[in-house]
Amino acid sequence: MSKNTQQEDMDFEIRFYESLLQKKPDFAQALAALGDLYTRKGLFEKGLTVDEQLAQLKPLDPIVLYNLACSYSLVNKLDKALKVIKRAVDCGYDDLDHLSKDPDLMNLRQDNRFKKYLLKINNKELKNSL
Repeated sequence: MSKNTQQEDMDFEIRFYESLLQKKPDFAQALAALGDLYTRKGLFEKGLTVDEQLAQLKPLDPIVLYNLACSYSLVNKLDKALKVIKRAVDCGYDDLDHLSKDPDLMNLRQDNRFKKYLLKINNKELKNSL
């Protein structure tokens, strides 16, 4: 599939989910899909807006919180990204390998506070596995 066709497909999907959400603004699955599409397309501010809406609907969902932290990182709102990633982990997000490699968190990984936090939770995981 050509890059142009992929872009057209993404644009079609975006329009589809946007129209669904006009009819049912609290449709969580559509919000999640739309947020992902916006982010993949490089529309980080729009993705953040959608992730914030989704977090209002599902405030304890670790995946929703993780994605919100990624969006904050992508727009360089590191204080918010750090706060939300900690909440995601507290709510059960446990894929620490992905967390330490996810390109969406690259900005956050540069932050010394996050580096310390990552060491802390990795050490906790290590102790729990012994």
